[in-house]
Amino acid sequence: MNMTVPLLDLKAQYAAIKDEVLEAIHRVVERQGFVLGPEVDGLERRLAEYCRTEFAVGCASGSDAILLALLAHRVGPGDEVICPSFTFYATAGSIALLGAVPVFVDIDPVTFTMQPGLVRERAGECTRLKAIMPVHLYGRCADMAAFVDLGAQLGVPIIEDAAQAIGALDAQGHRAGSRGSIGCFSFYPTKNLGGIGDGGMVTTNDPHLAERLRKIRVHGERTRYYHDLIGFNSHLDSIQAAVLNVKLRYLDGWSTKRRQNAARYDGAFAAAGLPGLVTPQPPTGMASHIYHQYVIRVPAELRDALREHLRENGISTEVYYPVPLHLQECFEYLGYSEGDLPESERAAAEVLALPVYPELTVEQLDFVAGAILAWLREHATAQPAPAS
Repeated sequence: MNMTVPLLDLKAQYAAIKDEVLEAIHRVVERQGFVLGPEVDGLERRLAEYCRTEFAVGCASGSDAILLALLAHRVGPGDEVICPSFTFYATAGSIALLGAVPVFVDIDPVTFTMQPGLVRERAGECTRLKAIMPVHLYGRCADMAAFVDLGAQLGVPIIEDAAQAIGALDAQGHRAGSRGSIGCFSFYPTKNLGGIGDGGMVTTNDPHLAERLRKIRVHGERTRYYHDLIGFNSHLDSIQAAVLNVKLRYLDGWSTKRRQNAARYDGAFAAAGLPGLVTPQPPTGMASHIYHQYVIRVPAELRDALREHLRENGISTEVYYPVPLHLQECFEYLGYSEGDLPESERAAAEVLALPVYPELTVEQLDFVAGAILAWLREHATAQPAPAS
């Protein structure tokens, strides 16, 4: 069968809402107001309502959202912030940019999120702990009940990196970004709620933090040219907000379709019962997964060969992430070595993200699953299964 399956098809999404998007952009261009303004105000209100928080503050990117959250909590040189190593660079990079120290903790091999028990142990070794930053990876929430309790016991804020989890529910039914002191979101085009450029948002229930965040994003200004704080320029553009206001209306439907696509993969892989193939464990109870990524695990010695086989058959995949942060060259100064975070290192060698975007057809999903199963039947029979 000849078929091409991209990892993400933004053109298909755009085709379905093109007229609404162009109309929203046109209104901004006609008004000639391109920074903040009514579109951003409206998106902030709608995002706060959607995330079930009191406040939302737009900014220029998901990376800036993390910087804003750290600055709002006065994180600075020498302070320590606990975060996972198996995550996108910006999680720890933002900490390091402020002169603070990322303190890396290993992940749970099933959820790919930071283990609260290990966080507690690492916190006991810290002398200047200023915050804990769990990451809701691939669209699944971390154990927020445990982190909220731990933050209260230690007297430090919990900053949620929710860039990949907008709309996801934790085990208690709370939306991602609603339980920590600040939640951080990204609107990069590849996100479930993506703009036509970059953008971000922070959420909070604390009015004092909300006011501080608003000031920091505009150079610390209270009013024009009067600066209460040291801040920086991190505006959310009006055109981005206009597009996101349109897309937000469709977000829950897109998330439902992603879950349906994930369930079809689950069924195909479960029916095959192949050793060496580990699929995402669906959340239970009140939790929900938005499947920003559908990530399987295969033995490390097979992963790259499987990916190449899929590429040759027109199927795009990605590895999120091939090198955990504690082993990245830029963090060598922290003194970590291979073997320090075994679950993060094992995940980096075994994970593979498959196409799961809402516009996939049943034929495409079955083609992807079939190509994986056919190859693994030939190559994985004698291989041990990865950790699960």
